[in-house]
Amino acid sequence: MDVTMALAKHSRFICFLHDELALSTASISLALRYREQNPGPLPMILWQYGLITLDQLDRIYNWLESIEG
Repeated sequence: MDVTMALAKHSRFICFLHDELALSTASISLALRYREQNPGPLPMILWQYGLITLDQLDRIYNWLESIEG
C-alpha cells in the first residue's frame, strides 16, 4: 500500500469514527496522541482508554474489513 492510499484510508477511518460512531474530535485526538507514545492499532487504543465500547470496537473492525475486501 502506498503512502497516498494509506493516508486516504486513515482519513476515511477518522471520518467513520466521527460520523458513524459520534466520537468527538477531542477523543480521536487523544487516542492519536496515546498512539504516538504506545504504537498499536488505533481501534484497540480507543477501547483500552475507554473511548469506545466493545460493540463499537466490533463495528470498527467490521468496517475496516469491509473497506479492505
